[in-house]
Amino acid sequence: MSIEEEIRRASKTGKLIYGYRECEKNILKGNGKLLIFSNNIPEKRKEKLSYLAELSGIPTLTVNVDAIALGAICGRPHSITTMLVMDPGKSKILKLVSSEQK
Repeated sequence: MSIEEEIRRASKTGKLIYGYRECEKNILKGNGKLLIFSNNIPEKRKEKLSYLAELSGIPTLTVNVDAIALGAICGRPHSITTMLVMDPGKSKILKLVSSEQK
Protein backbone atom coordinates (compact mmCIF):
# COMPACT_ATOMS: atom_id res chain seq x y z
CA MET A 1 0.00 0.00 0.00
CA SER A 2 1.78 3.12 -1.21
CA ILE A 3 0.95 6.80 -0.91
CA GLU A 4 0.53 7.07 -4.69
CA GLU A 5 -2.02 4.24 -4.74
CA GLU A 6 -3.97 5.81 -1.91
CA ILE A 7 -3.96 9.22 -3.62
CA ARG A 8 -5.30 7.55 -6.79
CA ARG A 9 -8.01 5.79 -4.77
CA ALA A 10 -8.95 9.02 -2.96
CA SER A 11 -9.23 10.88 -6.28
CA LYS A 12 -11.60 8.22 -7.61
CA THR A 13 -13.76 7.57 -4.54
CA GLY A 14 -13.41 10.68 -2.38
CA LYS A 15 -13.39 14.44 -2.76
CA LEU A 16 -10.19 16.38 -3.43
CA ILE A 17 -9.59 20.08 -4.06
CA TYR A 18 -6.83 20.87 -6.57
CA GLY A 19 -4.77 24.02 -6.94
CA TYR A 20 -3.04 26.51 -4.69
CA ARG A 21 -5.80 29.14 -4.56
CA GLU A 22 -8.66 26.70 -3.99
CA CYS A 23 -6.70 24.91 -1.27
CA GLU A 24 -5.89 28.24 0.38
CA LYS A 25 -9.58 29.29 0.39
CA ASN A 26 -10.69 26.01 1.95
CA ILE A 27 -7.91 25.96 4.56
CA LEU A 28 -8.83 29.48 5.64
CA LYS A 29 -12.39 28.22 6.18
CA GLY A 30 -11.01 25.33 8.26
CA ASN A 31 -12.02 22.71 5.69
CA GLY A 32 -9.91 19.72 4.76
CA LYS A 33 -8.34 16.67 6.33
CA LEU A 34 -4.93 16.51 4.64
CA LEU A 35 -2.89 18.92 2.51
CA ILE A 36 -0.64 17.25 -0.09
CA PHE A 37 2.26 18.93 -1.93
CA SER A 38 4.27 17.76 -4.92
CA ASN A 39 8.03 17.82 -4.42
CA ASN A 40 8.53 20.74 -6.82
CA ILE A 41 6.08 23.29 -5.40
CA PRO A 42 7.68 26.73 -5.00
CA GLU A 43 9.05 27.05 -1.46
CA LYS A 44 7.21 30.31 -0.63
CA ARG A 45 3.85 28.78 -1.55
CA LYS A 46 4.59 25.66 0.47
CA GLU A 47 5.59 27.71 3.51
CA LYS A 48 2.45 29.83 3.36
CA LEU A 49 0.03 26.92 2.96
CA SER A 50 1.88 24.85 5.58
CA TYR A 51 1.53 27.71 8.05
CA LEU A 52 -2.18 28.12 7.33
CA ALA A 53 -2.72 24.36 7.59
CA GLU A 54 -0.90 24.25 10.92
CA LEU A 55 -3.14 27.01 12.26
CA SER A 56 -6.20 25.06 11.10
CA GLY A 57 -4.93 21.74 12.47
CA ILE A 58 -4.65 20.14 9.03
CA PRO A 59 -1.71 17.76 8.56
CA THR A 60 0.56 18.17 5.53
CA LEU A 61 2.36 15.66 3.34
CA THR A 62 4.97 16.17 0.63
CA VAL A 63 4.97 13.27 -1.81
CA ASN A 64 8.13 12.28 -3.64
CA VAL A 65 6.72 12.97 -7.12
CA ASP A 66 6.67 16.11 -9.23
CA ALA A 67 3.56 18.08 -10.20
CA ILE A 68 3.14 16.40 -13.59
CA ALA A 69 3.32 12.92 -12.06
CA LEU A 70 0.90 13.92 -9.30
CA GLY A 71 -1.57 15.09 -11.94
CA ALA A 72 -1.20 11.75 -13.73
CA ILE A 73 -1.73 9.82 -10.49
CA CYS A 74 -5.01 11.70 -9.99
CA GLY A 75 -6.05 11.11 -13.61
CA ARG A 76 -5.96 14.83 -14.39
CA PRO A 77 -4.64 16.26 -17.69
CA HIS A 78 -2.55 18.94 -15.94
CA SER A 79 0.11 19.30 -13.28
CA ILE A 80 -0.89 19.53 -9.61
CA THR A 81 1.38 21.10 -7.02
CA THR A 82 -1.18 21.26 -4.21
CA MET A 83 -4.23 19.25 -3.29
CA LEU A 84 -6.49 19.10 -0.27
CA VAL A 85 -8.27 15.93 0.82
CA MET A 86 -11.81 16.83 1.84
CA ASP A 87 -13.12 13.26 1.96
CA PRO A 88 -10.77 10.28 1.55
CA GLY A 89 -13.51 7.99 0.21
CA LYS A 90 -12.34 4.37 0.26
CA SER A 91 -8.71 5.46 0.54
CA LYS A 92 -6.63 4.79 3.66
CA ILE A 93 -4.43 7.84 3.06
CA LEU A 94 -5.24 9.47 6.39
CA LYS A 95 -4.19 6.31 8.26
CA LEU A 96 -0.96 6.10 6.24
CA VAL A 97 -0.09 9.70 7.02
CA SER A 98 -0.84 9.40 10.72
CA SER A 99 1.34 6.29 10.95
CA GLU A 100 4.21 8.05 9.14
CA GLN A 101 4.12 11.01 11.51
CA LYS A 102 4.48 8.82 14.62
